[in-house]
Amino acid sequence: MIAEKDILKCHEIIQPFIHRTPVFTSSLINEISGCKLYFKCENFQKTGSYKMRGALNGIMNLSGEQKNNGVVTHSSGNFAQALSKAAQILGVKAYIVMPSSAPAVKKEGVRSYGGHVIECEPTIEARESTAQEIIEKYGSSFIHPSNDIPVITGQSTAARELLQTHSTLNAILTPVGGGGLIAGTACSAYYFGNECEVIGAEPEEANDAYRSMISGKIETNTTTHTIADGLKTNLGNHNFPIILELVKEIITVSEIEILTAMRLIWERMKIIVEPSSAVALAAVFKKSENFANKEVGIIISGGNVDLQAYFDGLGIKK
Repeated sequence: MIAEKDILKCHEIIQPFIHRTPVFTSSLINEISGCKLYFKCENFQKTGSYKMRGALNGIMNLSGEQKNNGVVTHSSGNFAQALSKAAQILGVKAYIVMPSSAPAVKKEGVRSYGGHVIECEPTIEARESTAQEIIEKYGSSFIHPSNDIPVITGQSTAARELLQTHSTLNAILTPVGGGGLIAGTACSAYYFGNECEVIGAEPEEANDAYRSMISGKIETNTTTHTIADGLKTNLGNHNFPIILELVKEIITVSEIEILTAMRLIWERMKIIVEPSSAVALAAVFKKSENFANKEVGIIISGGNVDLQAYFDGLGIKK
């Protein structure tokens, strides 16, 4: 468990550097779902995702000497950009290990925030070994995107903000990838909610968290053929015990259910969310009877859609 005082302290120290993101509602989506939904829009957070919160707290928890030696992570997604931006704000050098197969637009995003991109082969082993080389060469501190206690604590602040303005929520749903967001959300709901349940949402094609909840041990993905590319990672030894203790259940959804939910958000709420974010709304629709007439929060985790991939498919170059 993360202590309540640690969440409060974290929220205080990162607030000057983050956006207090808005909470949106949609009467039409409420009508379709049969409940009152409150969307915490972290797609409007700096760098386009909630991960800015954890990245900042991860760096802020380092000593002065550690900061002087820089930080390193391996990520091809939102945490890569978040850690780069957080390091830039705090005057720390950031080394970001990214697979060579990562989209060029994501590498450019990291560089635009001052991060140093180190490419490696597109395997977990290559990512870890390359990060270790950076640690040994520069003495940099490794910050995991989701399985790091200060990072999880940082992610908890999104749900805390949501509960500060909507204290009567019956449940909060988040997508589940590496487990940092849902673990942090569960801690905030435990301390600041009023019997508020936390429920995870996950693609059927990458359902390791769902199986982990059943088996009581960390399972790995047997397939990752999902449009929700941010949810292909596995749970970790720091966040899984929190999830096992405080999360009620994980709901899995199909690819068409994810796309349908994303399209509805785009068309009706007029905001851009990435597929991973739409998974939580898809879960509400799938188990609508469980949420009937309740007040439900949804963490919109991010809005970093790789539009260049769509342009490439149409033969349109940047």
